Amino acid sequence: MAAYTPPLRDLDFILHEVLNVQQTPVPGYDELDREFTGAILEEAGKIARDVLAPLNRVGDTQGCHLEDGTVRTPEGFKAAYDLVADGGWIGLDLDPDYGGQGMPHLLNTAVGTMHAAANMALNMYWGLSHGAYNAIAAAGSDEQKAKWLPKIVTGEWSGTMNLTEPHCGTDLGLLRTRAEPQADGSYRITGQKIFISAGEHDLTDNIIHLVLAKIPGGPEGVKGISLFIVPKFLVNDDGSLGDRNALSCGKIEEKMGIHGNSTCVMNYDGATGYLVGTAHKGLRAMFVMMNEARLAVGVQGLAQADAASQMAVDYARDRLQGRAVTGTENPSGPADPLIVHPDVRRMLMDQKSFVEGGRAFVLWAASLLDAHARNDDAAADGLVSLLTPVVKGFLTDKGFESAVQAQQVFGGHGYIEETGISQFVRDARIAMIYEGANGIQALDLVGRKLAQDGGKHVMAFFDLIRNFIRENGDNADLKADFLDPLKSASKDLQAAAMYFMQNGMKNPNAALAGSTDFLHLFGHVCLGYMWAQMGKAALAGSDDLHKTKLATGRYYMARQLPATRMHLARIESGAECVMALPVEAF
Repeated sequence: MAAYTPPLRDLDFILHEVLNVQQTPVPGYDELDREFTGAILEEAGKIARDVLAPLNRVGDTQGCHLEDGTVRTPEGFKAAYDLVADGGWIGLDLDPDYGGQGMPHLLNTAVGTMHAAANMALNMYWGLSHGAYNAIAAAGSDEQKAKWLPKIVTGEWSGTMNLTEPHCGTDLGLLRTRAEPQADGSYRITGQKIFISAGEHDLTDNIIHLVLAKIPGGPEGVKGISLFIVPKFLVNDDGSLGDRNALSCGKIEEKMGIHGNSTCVMNYDGATGYLVGTAHKGLRAMFVMMNEARLAVGVQGLAQADAASQMAVDYARDRLQGRAVTGTENPSGPADPLIVHPDVRRMLMDQKSFVEGGRAFVLWAASLLDAHARNDDAAADGLVSLLTPVVKGFLTDKGFESAVQAQQVFGGHGYIEETGISQFVRDARIAMIYEGANGIQALDLVGRKLAQDGGKHVMAFFDLIRNFIRENGDNADLKADFLDPLKSASKDLQAAAMYFMQNGMKNPNAALAGSTDFLHLFGHVCLGYMWAQMGKAALAGSDDLHKTKLATGRYYMARQLPATRMHLARIESGAECVMALPVEAF
C-alpha cells in the first residue's frame, strides 16, 4: 500500500505567500485567512491520507463488477464515499441555496489536488457530480435546479455526462442518439453512449445522467444537439424515487487503469429525459461541464505525478545501490542509497519542480474562475478560457511523464505490481485522452483560443509576464535565476504565436503541425511564470521550505524552461516534413 502525505505546507505557501488570497479583491477571499484554510485543508488531507489512499490499491486490484444490471464498486468505496458526502465535501464550493457551503472554487481545487492524488478512481465519482451540478445550475430552469441540485450536493444522487458514441468521439456532429418529444413535455431518449465514467454504481440512490441527443427535425451537425437530464430512477413530485428509467449499463469497459471507477456502455431504450435549456443549444450547456472537467483532469494528471513522486523519493532514500562517485555516503552499509546518484537526483528534481510548479498553476487558474464567477471579471474569464487547454494538455502530458520517471527510479521493481508504482502510471495515462484528447486541446488552443476576441487574451497573458518582470527588475537575487529565463521563454512563445499569425492563414497545416509543441511551450512558460512568483515569495523567507523552493525553482528555470527553444524550432520547421509522406507510404 502506497502511503500519501498531503502537501499542506506547500498549499499554504501558494495560497498565502504567492497568490496572497486575502489581499485579492474577490468576494469571499478576505475570509480565507491562514487559520481557516489550514483547518479545511488539514481535514481534507486526513481524509486523503487515512481514508482514500488506503483504498487506492484495493480499487486497482478488485475493480468494478456488473451483477444483474448493477455495478458493484470495490470493497470500502461505499463507506469512503459516504464519509466524504456526509462531511459536505461534495458541496464545498456549491451554492448554499441548494445546500452547498459556498466557499471559493480555489479552495475546492486545493482539496481536489489531494483527493485525486490519494485515489483518483474514487474521487471521480463525486468529481463528475460536481460538473453535472454546474451544468444544470448554468442552463437548467428554476424548477430543474430545485428538483435535482440539492441531492447532488448532499451526495445522495450522483451525476455523469454522456457524449461519446461508438462511431464518434470528438466529432459530436455525428451523434445518433435521438430525443423524441412527448405530449407531457418530456422526451424519449434512445441510443448508446460509451466510455461513461461512473455510469452505473452502488454508491448513490440515483444517478443523474446528462445526455447529448438530437431532436428529430433539428439542424444538422453540432447545431442540432440538445442536452437532457435522464435519471436512473424517475423522481416523483414529492421528491421520492419512482420507477426505474429505461436505461441500463450494457457492460463495464476493461481498462488500462482507473479500475475502481466504472467506465460504462450505457443503453437508452426510450428513457424519459428532460430538456435542459433551449432545444438545439445543448453543446453550449454541456461545455460548462466539459470546461470544468478539463481543468479537473489537469489536476488529475498533476495529482498522479505527485503521488508517484512521493513513492519514488521514499524508494530512492531506502534502496541501497552502488557508491556515490564523490565518495562513500553510507559507510556503515553495503552501498549508498539511490538518491545520492546524480541521474536519480535529476529524475526526482524533474518531478518535484513539475509538481510544485503545476500545483501553483492550477490554483492560479482556479482563482481566475472565482474572479469571473464572483466579480463578473471578463478579463479573468478570457484568460482562463485561453489557459484551459494548457492546464489540461500540458499537466496531463507532463504528469504521465513524471509518473513514468517515478517508475524508472524503482528500476525493475517499478515494472512489477508488488510495489504499486505502476498503478500511478496506468491511472495517469487516461488523463491525456478523456475530456478531449490532448491533440484536440492543442488544436483548440492554436485554432481558436489564440485568436479569440482579436487575440486580446494572449496579449493580456504576455502583459502579465512583462509587467511582473518590469516590476521586479531591481531585485538582483530574482533577476538572473528567474526573471531572465522567464523573459527568454516568453519571447519564444511570442515568436511562435507570430509564426502562426504569419503562416497560419496561407498554410493552415503549418499552424496545426506545431500545435502540440505550442501547447507545451505555453505550458512551460506558465510554470516558469509560477516559479518566478514562487521565487520572489521564497526570497522573502528564510526557513527550510523557502530555501527548498528557491533551489527547486532554480532547477526548473535552468533545466526545464529551456525546452521552449526546442519547441519553437519545431514549430518554425513548418508542416512540410510532417506532411511529406503520401498516405500510402505509411
